[in-house]
Amino acid sequence: MGKRLLILTAGMGAGHDAVAAELARRMEIQKVETSVLDVLDLVPLKLGRGLRRMYSGMVRSAPWLYEGIYRAFFVPHRPLPASPLTALIARRLDARIRELPPDAVVSTFHVAAQAAGRLRDSGRLTVPSLVLVTDFAVHRMWLHAGNDRYLCPDERSARTVMERTGRPAGGHAPVVRPEFRRKRAAGDRLREAAGARPDDKVVLISAGSWGVGRVVETAQGVAASGRYVPVVLCGRNERLRERVYGPALGWRDDMAELMAGAYALIDNAAGLTCREAFACGLPVISYRPIPGHGRDGAAEMARAGLSSYARTPGELVEALDRLKDEAVREAGARRAGALFDAVPAERVIRSALG
Repeated sequence: MGKRLLILTAGMGAGHDAVAAELARRMEIQKVETSVLDVLDLVPLKLGRGLRRMYSGMVRSAPWLYEGIYRAFFVPHRPLPASPLTALIARRLDARIRELPPDAVVSTFHVAAQAAGRLRDSGRLTVPSLVLVTDFAVHRMWLHAGNDRYLCPDERSARTVMERTGRPAGGHAPVVRPEFRRKRAAGDRLREAAGARPDDKVVLISAGSWGVGRVVETAQGVAASGRYVPVVLCGRNERLRERVYGPALGWRDDMAELMAGAYALIDNAAGLTCREAFACGLPVISYRPIPGHGRDGAAEMARAGLSSYARTPGELVEALDRLKDEAVREAGARRAGALFDAVPAERVIRSALG
């Protein structure tokens, strides 16, 4: 009988789901039967959808409120008390696992990590529980000592996890689709979408799958410099796309091709899009990051030398100008590329499956 793996995710934006899907693809290549479960679907009465809408609404319209919640509940180092939501998800996850027992569980979302850790700690989950951390800033919602092993974005965050949980942790290579790692000449797809001339420096501005953040103002500032052509990636937010004065794109499945033709990426979430840019060798500048984990993640990436963090319109243009120096671009690409020299996540998971 082949091995079975259960991957837990949550549809909070597209990043967690994309990581889960790519991880599932890699494991299936290794002949591992893999299933993916959104833990928000375990919440009854469709309340999981409500939680998703509430989070999206806060980030869009009341970022100060999410920042307050994040600082109060996500950041403190003291142990996280069990929440009714986690207990409910854990109970329903237990029932789902008993229907089709896996040989290991991997969580790619922090609430999933809490629920799986709770089951493992109580003995109701009898197989290894691993956590694949998708944030550069590892907040305490990711951490539960019941989990067996943590796969972290880098060794710095792995040390933090080990200190706070006492569980094994290590850095792993980013889980991105293979097309982002393939070497390709800068194509014309982005230039055509932007209506740019051959010598224009086209800058991608990411608003995530939900199209959040002050990206309209960011694009206006970049365009006002007269040196760059901004293209706003609006995700699935068509209202945002209508507000952008200048080139704007909706949801795209050809991000690798677009990145191949870009001069730089301006990002506001420190999530999967940044890792995709790292894979392509595309420089990343964090600017006006979304509250909470976005701001902390941007600071951690900059501290590791993986990106720049501009805090004012002037700093943003200066950061773009510095990238005209090929030595600066190459040094950044080497640091970001080194992330992919770490052990692949699927190798650690395959070992845990036995």
